[in-house]
Amino acid sequence: MKQVVHDRPQRSPQRCAVGEADTVGIGELVAAGGGIVHRQVVLDAGIRPAALRAAIAAGEVRRVRRYWVATSAAPQALVQAAEVSARLACVSAAKHRGWWMPPATTLRPHLHVRAHAHQPRGDDAAVMHWDAPLVPSHPHTLVESVPDALAHIAGCLPYEDALVVWESAVRLERLPLPVLRRYRWRTPDARRVAADVTGLSDSGIETLFASRIRAFGVTVRQQVLLLGHRVDGLIGNRLVTQLDGYAFHSSAADRGRDLHHDRELTAHGYTVLRFTYAEVVHQWPRVETAILRAIAQGLHLSR
Repeated sequence: MKQVVHDRPQRSPQRCAVGEADTVGIGELVAAGGGIVHRQVVLDAGIRPAALRAAIAAGEVRRVRRYWVATSAAPQALVQAAEVSARLACVSAAKHRGWWMPPATTLRPHLHVRAHAHQPRGDDAAVMHWDAPLVPSHPHTLVESVPDALAHIAGCLPYEDALVVWESAVRLERLPLPVLRRYRWRTPDARRVAADVTGLSDSGIETLFASRIRAFGVTVRQQVLLLGHRVDGLIGNRLVTQLDGYAFHSSAADRGRDLHHDRELTAHGYTVLRFTYAEVVHQWPRVETAILRAIAQGLHLSR
């Protein structure tokens, strides 16, 4: 089983050989660490304090608070976290990691600070998380661990939205579900999402679709292989559902291949219902009616 790394401290730049450290561009070292690194990371790479001070004075890098060093291209969210001695948390950590979130998700900054710490000054607009972390965090990281972000998301977002984000995280971070479910989740919300996540959704709208249909007691099997290609959903033995997400059906060639597969499925006795991203996200009653009507007509059953 692939080892899963849950905490991501800034990468330590390669240590320089004796005598060459101060000839290496400090800006390059910081950029290699993600654009902002702890001061100690730079010093551990062999840069002398005097050289670091000179680079700051020359504008090659800038100091953030006392212990952080950043380039001009540093992600603003990380800089803001460093300015208040915090870490990106919850939906802010999810956005930084590239997890998919429902369009309506409010991206108000979420920060994690040490338990019993004072309210950070100058960040009244941020949502603060004060709880002790599930996973010990390296002092040189500005983003909370994957499990901690998932736990906070389960508590901050509605169930359906949280499930969407968890499914995206499971896929992108390659999280083994048995391991995920063994974590000591502290809240009923997190335990519920951990029990329901499947790891089968290729996109956020697949999660939305499956979750909403399953609420009716309907079993939806995802990513089933039929006639040489996987379908997004299979209800019963014969009702196929296909979902057109922006990122997954973007080219004419892809669209043509999908429609050809639909015709082949129809020729083999399947009923194929294809829905767009806009229908699933913004016009759900239309989708719901089509699915329930097809089930009422027995289109999900073998003839």
